[in-house]
Amino acid sequence: MVTTPALLDELAWRGLLQQHTDGLPAALQAGPVTAYCGFDPTASSLHVGNLVPVMGLVHLQRAGHRPIALVGGGTGMIGDPSGRSSERTLQDLDTIRANAEALRGQLSRFLDFDGARGAQLMNNADWLASLSLLDFLRDTGKHFSVNYMLAKDSVKSRLEGGISYTEFTYMLLQAYDYLELHRRAGVTLQLGGSDQWGNITAGLELIRRTTGGEAHALTLPLITNADGTKFGKSTGGGSVWLDAERTSPYRFYQFWMGADDRDVPQWLRFFSLLSRDEVEALDEAVRTEPHKRAAQRALADDVTARVHGADAARIAREVSALLFEKGDATALSAGALAALRAEIPFATWALPADASTEIAGGGLVDVAEALMQLGLAASRGAAKRVLEQGGVTVNGARLTATDRTVSRERLLPGGYLLFRKGQREYGLLQVP
Repeated sequence: MVTTPALLDELAWRGLLQQHTDGLPAALQAGPVTAYCGFDPTASSLHVGNLVPVMGLVHLQRAGHRPIALVGGGTGMIGDPSGRSSERTLQDLDTIRANAEALRGQLSRFLDFDGARGAQLMNNADWLASLSLLDFLRDTGKHFSVNYMLAKDSVKSRLEGGISYTEFTYMLLQAYDYLELHRRAGVTLQLGGSDQWGNITAGLELIRRTTGGEAHALTLPLITNADGTKFGKSTGGGSVWLDAERTSPYRFYQFWMGADDRDVPQWLRFFSLLSRDEVEALDEAVRTEPHKRAAQRALADDVTARVHGADAARIAREVSALLFEKGDATALSAGALAALRAEIPFATWALPADASTEIAGGGLVDVAEALMQLGLAASRGAAKRVLEQGGVTVNGARLTATDRTVSRERLLPGGYLLFRKGQREYGLLQVP
């Protein structure tokens, strides 16, 4: 039998338990429950801000319960007003469907869909798209007074600036989802962010009034950074996506490596599956040896491997070690070199049209010309000066003022040469 500590205590020590209905501990004690959490398909990818509810479902399944990830193909056409100060841009049905399909693939990296407690992916468009307005008003709307809805934070916070009737009805649509899942799949628990409490409890009320059944709510905290910046934004201000085409595995890895020492203990608890003993040992490492960034590295390894796979995490770790820890360029794997092309200035070696096909001294690549092609020097004169100052390395080996060419023997696998100017400026040259 599943016991309460398997879920609630796990969420509590990780800081993931915000609030729950009074009867939830007893319901969990009685045996496995089926629970759901909804995901908005207004983009074709989840971002790291979505990982808190995703991890809530992960812990729920690990405790022996059955998770349902509900993709909001229907409600995504309306838009949830929770946490918003303005109206959402409405999307067309084809876009919503394509986004919903993309989210299915990303959620499958976290949840096990096999076995008796296997997760399910469902889409509320399956019942909302065919729901008539008259049926909805008669069977759902009649159970909620306008005063009840106005008292909910998701609506109350928008009254001064204005809220459309479209978004005003979102609460009832989410309540209807809970009722439908209760009937179809025996769902008795909904998870969501703390800003979803009002919407979730509306679902409890609808289930009670229409079926007399018992259902519960559990909310997770909204995450904020210690420095006051918004969680989930890259250094450039954009969202950090789970889609490798939007945010490369290296940049995804680097987001976690860049965690503030004040944030990383919480992030380890929220986003990794490391044990309590492992997390607390990393807490100590942050306090005693913060410069080693062991906690950040453990976090980046764990989350990147789950989102992008172990190979992508290894490659991201190689690239990160090279660029930020001056790792050994000659030890880079072919995959790391290919990933590096997308992260630093890259050029394919080509002699200028007026140059001889033979470089003086028999070398393969003219260093000054390579620096110019990579944007690391504005002119041959500037390249010569930085060489004379000892500021250029190739594949980790420092060049001297007399090293004006690079031989074929220096090429890395794939025909690459890694140039570094100064401490942090890199460029990758590929010789055909």
